[in-house]
Amino acid sequence: MADPKAGGIVKKGQEEGLELAVALLKEFELPEGLLPLADVVEVGYVKETGYVWIVQRKKVEHEFKMVSKLVSYDTEITGFILNKRIKKLKGVKAKEFLLWPPVNDISIEDPSTGKIHFKSLAGVTKTFPIQAFAAGQ
Repeated sequence: MADPKAGGIVKKGQEEGLELAVALLKEFELPEGLLPLADVVEVGYVKETGYVWIVQRKKVEHEFKMVSKLVSYDTEITGFILNKRIKKLKGVKAKEFLLWPPVNDISIEDPSTGKIHFKSLAGVTKTFPIQAFAAGQ
């Protein structure tokens, strides 16, 4: 199997890595606060396939206060970024009661209704206002 990272743009370190991550979110019309990253080691993106990966030193838990949602980001996050969507996402979990189901698809309707949808492998979809995931939330 071919390396999914082959031919990718790679940025090392917190500053450059975060810059690339935010630039990708902007380019694909996704909220900039969607990936609250800390201690970034590497961020990469393969334009031809949309494959994106993020490596951080430690797991990050972040609460999106506007929607009272606790989300966990693993040390490695991967997925495929498209316009207004991230699919086949790995490394992100959202707390639901006592469980942490993995989130594997994030999408925004086009034309936008101001809502963002998070789908888990179990087929459960949660919908929230996009502004809850704006930068600084």
